[in-house]
Amino acid sequence: MQKRSAIAFTGPSNSGKTTIIEKIARVLIRDYKIAIVKNDPKDKATFDVEGKDSWKFFQTGAEVVVTSPTRTTYFSHRQKTIDEIVRMVDDFDYLLVEGLKTLPLPRIAVFRNRIDESYFSCSEAIAIDDSIDVKDYTIPPGIDILDLNDVDQIVGWIKTHAKAV
Repeated sequence: MQKRSAIAFTGPSNSGKTTIIEKIARVLIRDYKIAIVKNDPKDKATFDVEGKDSWKFFQTGAEVVVTSPTRTTYFSHRQKTIDEIVRMVDDFDYLLVEGLKTLPLPRIAVFRNRIDESYFSCSEAIAIDDSIDVKDYTIPPGIDILDLNDVDQIVGWIKTHAKAV
């Protein structure tokens, strides 16, 4: 029985977080149940179309669930803690979290072109591509360096380091 595990990804805008999470999910989904949580810190994401029933329902202030034969979508007006999200999603082997760098989860920081060293304090690994020369930086001991283009290497790291939730 696979225990439920979580791993988080962080990094500057346009560093490739969404792309690597998508690639990892496509690999893991072959053998595991995967859930993904994405943080939207600037509240910019749009999910529904004005005028449609689900949009109208959400405008009332209610919690809204839209269900169909192929998916269920949940719209909430309340921010959820990671524990609440874990209970809500419930049935997964791996939870991949984009953002939410204050969560106490093992974290891979994703960088292209340059490393922002401020992420070192909240990361256990960095995933970089060949646009970065690690010799230009002082990577703290204990931070693993992963190849952003080697999905299998990153999946292996996740299987070893993900935290049971």
